[in-house]
Amino acid sequence: MKQPRAWQRMLSGRRLDLLDPTPVDIEIEDIAHGLAFVARWNGQTRGDFPYSVAEHSLLVEQIFTLMNPDAPAKWQLAALLHDAPEYVIGDMISPVKSAVGPEYGALDDRLAAAIHIRFGLPAHVPVVVKKKIKAADKVSAWLEATQIAGFTKSEADKFFGRQNPDLIAGLDLRLRPPVEVRYDFTARHEVLLALLS
Repeated sequence: MKQPRAWQRMLSGRRLDLLDPTPVDIEIEDIAHGLAFVARWNGQTRGDFPYSVAEHSLLVEQIFTLMNPDAPAKWQLAALLHDAPEYVIGDMISPVKSAVGPEYGALDDRLAAAIHIRFGLPAHVPVVVKKKIKAADKVSAWLEATQIAGFTKSEADKFFGRQNPDLIAGLDLRLRPPVEVRYDFTARHEVLLALLS
């Protein structure tokens, strides 16, 4: 019996094996392009453009840096890339992830490890850093929920926790064309990568 195809051709020409990804087949341009076209909240957001995972990733890295001003560039980069596997597996809302089961998490972990190695990070981010990135991710989710996804502040508090008003002051979401977000994601990646060397 013929095995099903388990790879995806990227716009860079790379052929990424989803079951056994290797760092050599990962390019930041592919990640930025893919994430700029993946909508958060299953596309159920206000505005003329979807709120993309690339935009979310930029915000999470910004919040992570605000919350952890002494964090080294490598952990800022890890924050920027925290959802990078979604450039090939998409962004599933939590209830769907639960329904799919542990296979989704295993696939996400394999892709994340290859991405991290490709850009000079450890395959697995230390738990203490992951928790700090997750905290920034929750702040981002709260902002997204209240500003563009139709949640009341009390609903967002229930699901994502109450937020520090000083931290979120001035963090207003912008919905932009994918080409702009893709450019900014790639540019931020280049800045952080340069700080690693």
